[in-house]
Amino acid sequence: MGRSLTSLAAYRGLSLWHETTPHDWVPREPLRGDVVADVAVVGAGLTGLWTAYYLLRADPTLRVVVLERETAGFGASGRNGGWCSARFPASLGTLARLTGADHAAALRQHQAMRETIDEVGRVASVERLDVEFLKGGTISLARNRAQWRRAQAQVAEARAWGRGPDQLRLLDAQAARARFAATRVRGATYTPDCAVLHPARLVVSLARLVEDSRGGRIYEQTPVTAIKRGAVRTPGGSVRADVVIRATEGYTSQLPGQRRALAPVYSLVIATEPLPREIWEQIGLAGRETFTDLRNLIVYGQRSADDRLVFGGRGAPYHFGSSVRPSHDSDMRVFANLRRTLVDLLPVLERTKITHAWGGVLGVPRDWCASVGLDRANRFAWAGGYVGQGLSTTNLAGRTLRDLVLGHETSLTDLPWVGHQSPRWEPEPLRWLGVNAGLRAMALADQEERLTGRPSVLGAAMSPLIGGH
Repeated sequence: MGRSLTSLAAYRGLSLWHETTPHDWVPREPLRGDVVADVAVVGAGLTGLWTAYYLLRADPTLRVVVLERETAGFGASGRNGGWCSARFPASLGTLARLTGADHAAALRQHQAMRETIDEVGRVASVERLDVEFLKGGTISLARNRAQWRRAQAQVAEARAWGRGPDQLRLLDAQAARARFAATRVRGATYTPDCAVLHPARLVVSLARLVEDSRGGRIYEQTPVTAIKRGAVRTPGGSVRADVVIRATEGYTSQLPGQRRALAPVYSLVIATEPLPREIWEQIGLAGRETFTDLRNLIVYGQRSADDRLVFGGRGAPYHFGSSVRPSHDSDMRVFANLRRTLVDLLPVLERTKITHAWGGVLGVPRDWCASVGLDRANRFAWAGGYVGQGLSTTNLAGRTLRDLVLGHETSLTDLPWVGHQSPRWEPEPLRWLGVNAGLRAMALADQEERLTGRPSVLGAAMSPLIGGH
């Protein structure tokens, strides 16, 4: 049986994206009984659905079963900030250090991420998916002296890696304000390598494509209780498969034995009412560029297709024991801080109504480096640890898992993140103390930089511990 109307309303109310997706959110039937498959995918977010999609396009005879505890797109895949960015969670230097990759291999990873944006756009076009995809790039503002020095350093680092102005360039204050007329702008960096899209529409569309394939089955309302070699157990039955793929991202800690694999860290988002043309003429973002600034505690925003300003950021605490609960999706203190930050950026929005506020959980590996891989001996594959960069990285993961599962050696299976194993997080209470201390340190570092105009000593010390570059 499907969920009650109250529960269906709760699904639609998860985010702006869920509410504005033309989908009834009635859950698919759960798994009842035992089934046999070629591939069993745990998790119907973007990792799982992209993987199923590419496998079934490569071999329509495959039997692919996707298992989901809630509904497809329930997690971060359906309620993120809508950025499809070429930024990999780890910098090129960090990736090379962690994986032993040489200069050329690290650059191949970056190029693969750049190509992924266009691949998402290609699939949306070929499959005629109404996901509001538009590639407008990203502008990263520098709004104090410390941030301006950081912008210059980032461009210098890009040049040292052989990345030219076609990938990242420095904008002076006038050029930056011409794109995005925020307050106190000293300059910015700009990269064309980012698109905006409607994430919940993408998830719903991919799920439909998987089910339209002869061999694709999605079971919702089906929590996984155990993953064994070539088998998945659920309350309603089991799936035996040649390969089991873990695609649970921020919910990985809820699986038996995986409490310390990925730390679930929350990111929260607000959205304004649709803004009139005269307001947008003052703000800019005419190309629907995504935007951020170069503070330590991340913020991110975009202009939606229906002319809202969608704005999110970190700041919500990590919850003891890797707790993941619906109540953690909402934090009025963080929502209020986001609004204050948005108005500080754009005072023209001071009287603008905030119509939506929501949150979601990210999967953060201990070394902040995403990975994908296949342990053929144990018939187990995985992908995740995107640290908020999943709207693009999931697609690269899906294509890579396709090649790994099918036994194809390709340019994707040779990338540095393939087979990388992040260390496990510390046990509690060290995990709780460490993650929250890092988040607090980044907020303090931003205060320090506003006062001194110099890059924060505290931020530099903590950055390697929380995925800084």
